[in-house]
Amino acid sequence: MQRISRLKRELQMLSTEPPPGMTCWQTEGQMDDLRAQIVGGVGTPYEGGLFSLEIKVPERYPFEPPKIRFLTPIYHPNIDNAGRICHDALKLPPKGAWRPSLNISTVLASIQLLMAEPNPDDPLMADISSEFKHNKPLFLEKARKWTKEYAVEKNTGLAEGDKENTPDSQYSRKREAPQEVRQTEERPQEFKKTCL
Repeated sequence: MQRISRLKRELQMLSTEPPPGMTCWQTEGQMDDLRAQIVGGVGTPYEGGLFSLEIKVPERYPFEPPKIRFLTPIYHPNIDNAGRICHDALKLPPKGAWRPSLNISTVLASIQLLMAEPNPDDPLMADISSEFKHNKPLFLEKARKWTKEYAVEKNTGLAEGDKENTPDSQYSRKREAPQEVRQTEERPQEFKKTCL
C-alpha cells in the first residue's frame, strides 16, 4: 500500500513539476511500468537528443531502487548495449547509494548528470571508458554521431504528445556505431565489465 501511495505522489509531482529537461509517465495505466525521456544537456555530446528510458518499479519500492534502462542507444562508458546503467543510486548498499528517501525524480536527475559527466572509473563499457580517458575527441565525435543517428533523427517523426511512439520501436536493440564511426574504428572487440 505504501508503494502505491508513494508512486501516486511521485507521478503527480513529476507531471506538475517535472525536473528540467525530462518527463515521466505511466504506460497503459500500469503504475509500476513507467517511461521517461531525458533531453541531452547543452554543451554535452548528447545535446539535441531525446533519450527514452524504461522504469520498472519493484514490489519492495521504496526499499529497493527502480530498475531503469535506456531504450534509446547512447554511446557512454556507464551505459551498456542493453541500455543498463551503472550508477550508485540504482544499487542497494553496501555497494550502492540507494536510500528510501530518494525518488524517481532524483534518480532521473542523477542519470541526466551522469550523461553530462561520465564516470570512466566505474564503466560498463571498458573500451568506451578507455576512449573517454585517452582519446576524448574521438569519444565526443562518436557520442555526437550516435546522438544524431538514434536520438535526433529517430525522434523527428514523433507526434506532439505521442509518448507511446518512442524511438524504441523504430530500431533493433543491437547497437552499432553509425557507418562513419565503424569505418574509423581499428581496435579489437569491445570488452564489457559487469558493474557490481
